[in-house]
Amino acid sequence: MRNYYILFLLPLLGLNSLAQQGYNELATPKRLGTFINTSAEESLPLLSADGKDLYFFRTFEEYNFGGVNDQDIWLCSKNEKGNWEEAFNVQELNNRDNNAVLAIGQDGNSLYVLFSNGIKNENKGLGKSTKTASGVWSKPVKIEIPELLITGTNFGFTVSKDEKVVIISYAGVTSKGQEDLYYSVNTAGAWSSPKSLGDNINSNGYEISPFLSPNSDTLYFASNGHGGEGDCDIFYSVKKSSWGDWSAPVNMGNKINSPNFDAYLVKYGKTYYWSSNRNAKESDIYFTEQLTPPALEISETHTNITAFGGNDGTIDLAVISGVAPYKFIWSNEKESEDLALLKRGNYSITVTDAIGQQKSLTVELTEPAPVVQKVIRLPEVRYALGTWEFVNDASIKSTDSLDKVAQLLMEYPGMQLELISHTDARGDDEKNKLLSENRAKAVYKYLVETKGIDSRRLIPIGKGELEPAKWLNEEGKEIDLNEIFINQFKINDKEKFERLHQLNRRTEGKVIGLDFNPETAPQAPKEFLIFNKK
Repeated sequence: MRNYYILFLLPLLGLNSLAQQGYNELATPKRLGTFINTSAEESLPLLSADGKDLYFFRTFEEYNFGGVNDQDIWLCSKNEKGNWEEAFNVQELNNRDNNAVLAIGQDGNSLYVLFSNGIKNENKGLGKSTKTASGVWSKPVKIEIPELLITGTNFGFTVSKDEKVVIISYAGVTSKGQEDLYYSVNTAGAWSSPKSLGDNINSNGYEISPFLSPNSDTLYFASNGHGGEGDCDIFYSVKKSSWGDWSAPVNMGNKINSPNFDAYLVKYGKTYYWSSNRNAKESDIYFTEQLTPPALEISETHTNITAFGGNDGTIDLAVISGVAPYKFIWSNEKESEDLALLKRGNYSITVTDAIGQQKSLTVELTEPAPVVQKVIRLPEVRYALGTWEFVNDASIKSTDSLDKVAQLLMEYPGMQLELISHTDARGDDEKNKLLSENRAKAVYKYLVETKGIDSRRLIPIGKGELEPAKWLNEEGKEIDLNEIFINQFKINDKEKFERLHQLNRRTEGKVIGLDFNPETAPQAPKEFLIFNKK
């Protein structure tokens, strides 16, 4: 049944907006016991700060002040053993109109209640009652909100935790539907006239039972105008730039909403309470617990590189638990879950889940030790045509490649290398031989003088144009890049002609030892640092 003469204040503890949490998995709802739920209709349980008193209102109860068609405030309390006793009617707060406790003051000595003068549908609004010295509740005093004229039979409120803002549900002059939600702000002790919460909240149906989170950034309410599970569902919306600007409502889901009537949601800690007639003619009080999100846990499996200098390593990451979706950030700036085509090294990953939990791990990929007498292709080291000057431009940064060679030598302190440079086939053979020697010496000089590598571990060698590079053509066939082959592109494909020549202008490394001993190694020849003059 749709009966919602109700107001919500905020004596609630630990409520976070769903938008901030990003996780709202709920346990299976349960019906509160017979200490509160009967064949009559019960709604809006409000707990005292010590958790020993539970206020609610009961409708269609023959023992109500005005009889079976009345709505009264009831209270049940815990005994010394911590068990709930049978509920009783709080007579001093009830009259022949609809009555409800709407919130318990923070000091426990005041109650916010529905206000009326005892005559049906007259002088309706919000009131406040205080506890007298004798322990009974005083007659409520009405809280005046200008231009608030409630002419319908259904209305409700919520009050912000700081008691400076009231959200009102009623049929106003400008309402879109049966009832809309409005707000009023208290400035210097005076309340403003009600204003609409806006078209994102208000629909052509009704919006009722408003409730604000403690920090006033999230509004919970019930509506039959935004679709959902049934007759009336509970939604939430997040406050944006002002009290009249809210995000599109989000349905609370089928753990809270049923095919029937659901409204009057409140929350204590991680527990939701609300009213629903999902299993009976009249509404009962249900509750559910917000489940603790699963901790983020990750693991990995990997394959190491199969050959020295290779790049066939892989890392397969697995998210064991957490809240999807997940964000992946690797130390190599990749954002995929898994990695492939990896070289030797350490790879770190940080995984962040939907609620901000983070987990990190580092994977070390290894490779087999270098093989003596094996020629290895060094990173891209390029030279300007006819010179031994390194190319450093937008496409190739030769010094970055040389830095990687230096890093390799530092990681393998026993390694000794021949630095073998080559030229393309253009020009005089003898000049190309001298040019290649100077290119090898340029690499040698950079590694020794700039990077601090022991000169005795390196031997610069120039091969000229004698050993052209290998190249895989479009059909996957390996081709020797000799002068005859390259010259066929000189006229019709000049770009390819130059690119193939560039591949020949290369520097390779040949591992000649893995047992370098700085105590016994002889001095390096001084001429390795002197360029050929011709």
